Amino acid sequence: MTRAASLADWYVQHGRHELPWRATRDRWPVLVSEVMLQQTQVSRVLDAWPGFIGRFPTADSMASEPPGAVITEWGRLGYPRRARRLWEASAKIADEGWPADLEELPGVGRYTARALLAQCDDRDVPAVEVNVRRVLQRAEGSVLTERACETAMRRWGEPLTGRDRLLALMDLGATVCTARDAECPRCPLTDRCATRGVLPGETRAKQAPYRGSFRERRGIVMRRLRSHRSGISTDDLDGMALSSLVEDGLAVVSRGWARLP
Repeated sequence: MTRAASLADWYVQHGRHELPWRATRDRWPVLVSEVMLQQTQVSRVLDAWPGFIGRFPTADSMASEPPGAVITEWGRLGYPRRARRLWEASAKIADEGWPADLEELPGVGRYTARALLAQCDDRDVPAVEVNVRRVLQRAEGSVLTERACETAMRRWGEPLTGRDRLLALMDLGATVCTARDAECPRCPLTDRCATRGVLPGETRAKQAPYRGSFRERRGIVMRRLRSHRSGISTDDLDGMALSSLVEDGLAVVSRGWARLP
């Protein structure tokens, strides 16, 4: 059995087909899932996505609400700027339709744009996220640029294309060739993998501790604003944290009172 056929078979048997956003080819719910999955564990998104997409099933339904409603529904998923950018994207889609270049949407970069094309339109474009990059770099045995990863993705993913290639390599990285370990005996690429394990010199990016951080201070202010939709006195809030939220479009201040936008 060839390497490529093994990957295809592995994906049929072990891919994460149960993830609810994979049951649709509608761009909007897939975009919501991709935005939520940025810097957030799948388990947390699984808890949040169904209720969120039930509240905002279309771009039009989100655009008809103020951004504060989206930020509130986002809850404690983290990095609420994503919710604000998602609202901005929904407004653009509602007003103008989906742009030909999806990177014109607020908060949508190269990966997200290409992931939407692959997953929803089944376009044969490679899209490289963190799990895919890890698999490809270990398989190639070297650190790769974004474009080199895209080229390698086509080679290692054959004969899979588009949606299946992206999801197969993504799932392989998320469940077998993980950041913490490389379970080579379970990997369909192991026969030709250059490292058969962790790339020499590979390190895991460590996030700064949340407790005591400025992120925590911002989170405390956000929780208070969510629970006081009519507004709360700025005297009762962390001024520096509030200022940064205002700068990000996540809060507004008027006459000494702060609230969600």
